[in-house]
Amino acid sequence: MSTVRIHRTTGALVIGGKRVFPIVLSNPPPLGSKAPNGRDGLAEVAEAGVSFIRTGRGDWDAGSLDQQLAVERERLDAAAALGLHSWLYLGDVPNLPPRAAGSPPGPKEQLLGRIVAGLQGHPALAVYKGIDEPRNPFRGANWIRPAGLVRALQRVKAIDPDHPLAITHAPRGTVAQLTPYRPAFDLSGADIYPISYPPGIHGGTKNRDISVVGDVTKKTKQAAGAKPIWITLQIAWSGIAPTKKNPGVVPRFPSFHQERFMAYQAIVNGARGLAFFGGHMTQVMRPADAEAGWNWTFWERVLRSLVAELTSTAINPALVAPNAGVRLKATAANVELVTRREGGFLYVIAVRRGGPTSRVTFSGLPRKRNGKPITGGQVLSEFAQEPPPPPLQPKRQAFRSVAVSNGSFRDWFAPHDVHVYRFAI
Repeated sequence: MSTVRIHRTTGALVIGGKRVFPIVLSNPPPLGSKAPNGRDGLAEVAEAGVSFIRTGRGDWDAGSLDQQLAVERERLDAAAALGLHSWLYLGDVPNLPPRAAGSPPGPKEQLLGRIVAGLQGHPALAVYKGIDEPRNPFRGANWIRPAGLVRALQRVKAIDPDHPLAITHAPRGTVAQLTPYRPAFDLSGADIYPISYPPGIHGGTKNRDISVVGDVTKKTKQAAGAKPIWITLQIAWSGIAPTKKNPGVVPRFPSFHQERFMAYQAIVNGARGLAFFGGHMTQVMRPADAEAGWNWTFWERVLRSLVAELTSTAINPALVAPNAGVRLKATAANVELVTRREGGFLYVIAVRRGGPTSRVTFSGLPRKRNGKPITGGQVLSEFAQEPPPPPLQPKRQAFRSVAVSNGSFRDWFAPHDVHVYRFAI
């Protein structure tokens, strides 16, 4: 049985004694489906660096539970064989009515208990997914109150104390509306899908730029308090899918540059895991992808490269590292950043929300542990020949360097640019 805990300092998951930054597909390629290259679909994404898949269902039913659990175990078996972990959706079950003292559990509580008891020992299980978007404004007066979710968390923990439960919020809730849910989860999150025609309609705020991802992340983190958060980003969503009711909707997907910015902006503002939603929406896919049941075109054009970068040996340590608390200042107000410290390195992850293309100065780098000044650093995932040409020497490519003087360095930033810096300390 897997035991999953939350690292107290960082908020990262700890699985098998190792800190993990989850990269989740929600939903993944269907079980048994093939990638365009003929390989098993789950094997293809797992090898590329995906670490979690959303499983479970929204229609758990006591009358057919044995069959449903058998199907779920088959999915979990396939995940475990590939080293994948499950974010297991419990549907609307984890919302329990109050129970009078001395009375037996009601039908929903019994159902929740049977689901958890039936799956808790599986090695692929990592995190339960609770009620989705309980405070979504579109629920109207029927929004889901926190008390039932708190009771559900207590019930889950009584059976399975070894796996956290997560609740994902809609992007439109306020901090005041979301904070009361804090006792109902171990980790929280939100989904935000800003790529659409017109742009930004999902977030429902005045900010229609993709930088709304940072706004939603900050708000969700504030509402969650000391508990960690994941952010769910867009592959596709209902707002870009034509229907009979809304046939004029035009599909629109993030570019690599947009998806990369959104991912890192979420990280800068506190996300300790990322999920990518909508790869299963066949109604907005190319015919071959729809037949395969998953958006392999988006995977090849956008997501594969981003996943490879986030899981690289250079970048990944920064994603699971504790915040460094270094007060680094940028001369551009629209630059957001976070500093992390891990091993012998100080990392700086910086993004630019918008504005002009210009050189930005960063100041406030500390001295090394031996008291000497930092004189230079590397820009991870960006390459240049070292030493520079001429002559051209293809085997001399290295991470691009930045010079540091008196604790300061400069670099170019365009709108929605991301740079990840590493300084030996």
